[in-house]
Amino acid sequence: MIITEIVHGRIVPFPADDSRRNDGSEIVFNGRVRSTEHGELILALEYEHYKGMAETELKKLAETTVSKFPIHDLFCRHRVGQIGIGEVSLHIVIWSKHRKEGLDAMTWFIVELKKHIPIWKWALLATGERVPSECVHTAMVL
Repeated sequence: MIITEIVHGRIVPFPADDSRRNDGSEIVFNGRVRSTEHGELILALEYEHYKGMAETELKKLAETTVSKFPIHDLFCRHRVGQIGIGEVSLHIVIWSKHRKEGLDAMTWFIVELKKHIPIWKWALLATGERVPSECVHTAMVL
């Protein structure tokens, strides 16, 4: 099963699923807003997205990930709007038979999400300035 959502407001985590009998691994990732961005203090992050296209592309990416890796299910919620320090902006759960394939799938999914999904991140600096925030550590080979 694949669930992908882009939400406004706080992210409600997907619940743990103790009924799974063939999945030995449930990998949960919560991306949180740090108090600094590229060495500068921030007040919050603001995420914008290309409505409609971002949802479609996120779903396609999840489908590709499930077909590329031996995982069973992938659930993803990405938040948009202004997000305060310490709050979750991205919540992902992946179930797989073993942890390695789940960890590999999680890493690949996040890297590809940051590279290809039309969601843009802005840092709201303590000075009042709003600057684009780019992820520069997304290179990965699997």
